Amino acid sequence: MFDALTDRLGEIFDRLRRRGALSESDVAAALRELRIALLEADVALPVVKKLVEDVSHKAVGAEILRSVTPGQMVVKLVHDHLVEMLGGSAVDLNLAAAPPAAIMLVGLQGSGKTTTTAKIGRQLQERDKKKVLMASLDVARPAAQEQLRTLGEQAGVATLPIIAGQQPVDIARRALQAGRLGGYDIVLLDTAGRLHVDEQLMDEMTAVRDATAPVETLLVADAMTGQDAVNVAEGFHGRVGLTGIVLTRVDGDARGGAALSMRAVTGQPIKLIGVGEGLDALEAFHPERVANRILGMGDVVGLVEKAAETIEQEEAEKLAKKMQKGSLDLDDLALQLRQMRKMGGLTGVMSMLPGISKVQKQMAEARIDDREIRRQEAIISSMTPKERKSPKIIQASRKRRIAAGSGTTVSEVNKLLKQHLMMVKVMKKMGKMGKKGLMRQGLPGMPGLPGGPQMPS
Repeated sequence: MFDALTDRLGEIFDRLRRRGALSESDVAAALRELRIALLEADVALPVVKKLVEDVSHKAVGAEILRSVTPGQMVVKLVHDHLVEMLGGSAVDLNLAAAPPAAIMLVGLQGSGKTTTTAKIGRQLQERDKKKVLMASLDVARPAAQEQLRTLGEQAGVATLPIIAGQQPVDIARRALQAGRLGGYDIVLLDTAGRLHVDEQLMDEMTAVRDATAPVETLLVADAMTGQDAVNVAEGFHGRVGLTGIVLTRVDGDARGGAALSMRAVTGQPIKLIGVGEGLDALEAFHPERVANRILGMGDVVGLVEKAAETIEQEEAEKLAKKMQKGSLDLDDLALQLRQMRKMGGLTGVMSMLPGISKVQKQMAEARIDDREIRRQEAIISSMTPKERKSPKIIQASRKRRIAAGSGTTVSEVNKLLKQHLMMVKVMKKMGKMGKKGLMRQGLPGMPGLPGGPQMPS
């Protein structure tokens, strides 16, 4: 989401770092560019003014200008203020209430409320071990209630039975009663939206809030709507009193200003972000990690957490033993490719690594992307079990058959086989070097990057 902003800020701070000693005019020029970059990214003007003023006040102090690394100190100041603007620290959903605790989701039509309701329900049920009931209060949009019921079936979360003709407040009351009788911990209320904030919508939201006394009132906002999302947040917060924000479509091409502005404008934390279409694509919002990524510092902690969630311990141990022996086959390579895809694909992994923006540009120019992983998986899937176990037997006629079966070319099949051979050689070499040698050497290649930029393990 922050790619354009990250690139702009990277250019500004690279120039500062190269200068060595800084004058007040150097800092002032950099802050002018920072102001323009933030405004172009759709950050609200009052938020930009405050950030630039705060950074300017501290950056022109003697301790910065006389610092050993003044450029780095300015970057640190901007980083610290970004973290503060985004809320300082992660804030979880408030579940400290007598069951059933009501959580109301509000927002404009098309912001992703219904899908987000199902995502939150799934997460609360699987991660927090809560018994969850979902209810759709959207009687205006055709098939909205059916949509939530279908998503509930996919997520394995219970939904309130639909009664035709019932009004939102009555549905909300029935949901809480069903929650009490059914022993549910959480009742999620998916409210109706409109194309814009209007009096009728706000009256309906206020009535539902008064009838259910929700422990959380979450605004679901589309990150793609940019500056208008801030106005929407102010409108809802003024009438129904928000307790938090959920940003959807964060994986899209939004400029990121909404995320940077909402916390500052409403005073309410961004609690969750939607990072994809899948029902598991919901993450906690960590201000420091987001600030790190905006400034090109990556999110290594997030990458490790994602790896821990997606990689099976037993499979990892088996793979480690095979690596030590240098006996990796193509089934093992396919396993690594699947794991990378679960972690968000090549793009998702790369975006969380520090200082990787230049490599990402090289990958874009070389047309290396997540489709490469899918092509490699297709090639391996088109092989017989015997071929996957013993790649040496794959000669010309087999290569033509595999290429035809996977919709690729013989050249791409050759690339994959060459990559696998290189991995096996490296593993054998590292097995002889021992653990210390492994730490010094690292891996020269990575699945998904055939012939592309190399990365450390």
